[in-house]
Amino acid sequence: MTVRAVEVIAEADVIAYHSARHGRSIARSIAAKHLHDDHIEEPLVYPVTTETTDHPGGYKGAMQEFYTEASARLAAHLDAGRTVAVLAEGDPLFYGSYMHMHKRLADRYDTEVIPGVTSVSAAAARLGTPLAEGEEVLTILPGTLPEEELTARLAATDAAVVMKLGRTFTKVRSALEASGRLGEARYVERATMSGERLAELAEVEPESVPYFSVAVLPSQVDAEPVVRESGEVVVVGTGPAGPLWLTPETRGALAAADDLVGYTTYLDRVPIRPGQQRHGSDNRVESERAEFALQLARRGRRVAVVSGGDPGVFAMATAVLEVASEKEYADISVRVLPGVTAANAAAARAGAPLGHDYATISLSDRLKPWEVVAERLRAAASADLVLALYNPGSRSRTWQVGKARDLLLEHRSPQTPVVVARDVGGSGERVRIVRLADLDSTEVDMRTILLVGSSQTQVVRRGDGEEVVWTPRRYPETAPPQPS
Repeated sequence: MTVRAVEVIAEADVIAYHSARHGRSIARSIAAKHLHDDHIEEPLVYPVTTETTDHPGGYKGAMQEFYTEASARLAAHLDAGRTVAVLAEGDPLFYGSYMHMHKRLADRYDTEVIPGVTSVSAAAARLGTPLAEGEEVLTILPGTLPEEELTARLAATDAAVVMKLGRTFTKVRSALEASGRLGEARYVERATMSGERLAELAEVEPESVPYFSVAVLPSQVDAEPVVRESGEVVVVGTGPAGPLWLTPETRGALAAADDLVGYTTYLDRVPIRPGQQRHGSDNRVESERAEFALQLARRGRRVAVVSGGDPGVFAMATAVLEVASEKEYADISVRVLPGVTAANAAAARAGAPLGHDYATISLSDRLKPWEVVAERLRAAASADLVLALYNPGSRSRTWQVGKARDLLLEHRSPQTPVVVARDVGGSGERVRIVRLADLDSTEVDMRTILLVGSSQTQVVRRGDGEEVVWTPRRYPETAPPQPS
């Protein structure tokens, strides 16, 4: 207890505390030696804890009615001129029952909230290990969340505390295992109280777990390295830009990796973590990069190969799997995690141009002849598909956009809308809508993607003045109009 808490209890006329129907209160037991005979005690007994209720509003209705009635009892003391001290285990405004009193009374009566030591801080202290260090992110989760939500959040964070175990323990354990974090997890029961227990969470029997226990994933800085018989390669996509485009699964894989391998520009998007090795390289050595990653994994390392966008769309997944298909790497685990593609990101910024069938084509002729590119453009254009054109140009490739435009104009109206999206999600983002006939190759580079509409794609100026592009999901039975 803080010194201020002891002072407030000594000055109070009324001591209120919550308890279950058995009448025992942990909050009262903590403060017991500071109570005196002159105190008026006001036990606030929950009508229901874990059992069922016949209240017409169910559990939530029963509890809301209780909090309203309990607040009225405290208000009666306050109206009579008495000072009321409400005892709260831990911190009053951290997953505590007092907050329900506070919301009902604080706007009518002078109120002081005395901060307390949370179970999170107490658990970390008893474990004797840092909870979060440097730029690590600490996530605090209630065990009552759905298992899939717990799994996603545990996978995406550095350090974590899961509260409200008890009946949720089995679910929380499954989420820790599914997120790959079970081996790190510690268990703390009744921290700083009698009956305290510390353990590796994986070794705890579910039936022994009370409500007053937490699961802790402590800081990974200076953590003992994990010794593995075999490593793995996880190919991850960072989306078109920074952290907002990462999935929780991808965040978790990047955080858990021993080594990050990738094009230097993409590696720069990933936060630096103590203990991780980063291996950056040029963008034109995909096969060499893939083999290097697999060699690291063969030595027991957990390797994340970092790609932009979605790793399976003109990116590193194919390069890794191609090398991994060789006999010497056949036993190494390779996983591919999806990411936000450049096409989907650009389409979302512009509206919904990919609302119907579409084709994705790379205009780069570095790995395939231009004749193949041109043939595919003609086929997709004649089928009246919306087109997502990747890799449209670079410093060494300046003519492909013009050639593609002229070829498409053989099948599409000059009025066909084209979304020109550059650096979507980045600081230099620029998304414009132009006519196919006006597409200018000098405004296109490798950070640009082009979305070319079909005969059905619409451009609409909305009330705010912004233009949006969308392609109807329903296609007419009549043939599309010819270019004019």
